[in-house]
Amino acid sequence: MLRGKAERLRKALNKKAQRGIRGYPVGTIAFYGPDDKTATKVVVGVVPSEGAEPDPMKKWFSEGDVRNNEEILSGIKDFFLEHDVHSVAMADRIIGCPYEEGIDYPEGEECPLCPFWKGRDRWTGERVH
Repeated sequence: MLRGKAERLRKALNKKAQRGIRGYPVGTIAFYGPDDKTATKVVVGVVPSEGAEPDPMKKWFSEGDVRNNEEILSGIKDFFLEHDVHSVAMADRIIGCPYEEGIDYPEGEECPLCPFWKGRDRWTGERVH
């Protein structure tokens, strides 16, 4: 269970995300991990206007769960404050492995380091036949 500042920061981000889109810029948060239980990477971005791509973007990594890391959660909060984010869009689950196709392993292949995601849809976690 989270304690102290990390818990408050996580609750504040969740609350802002639950409010929905209330104007631009929109901060985006996506969690990635070796399985669907532990998020070892978080990618945040700022969408400046409707239809725009997230820019800037920032990534954080952790040996433990990034969702429980006070320093990372504080960094996300500060990043959003720095870019005057009005709304937050956040996935409610881990959406895939933390390694990037074409960067960490060859394009068109499955990640060799995350057997949990082998044969699974990155967005739903469901098995793909």
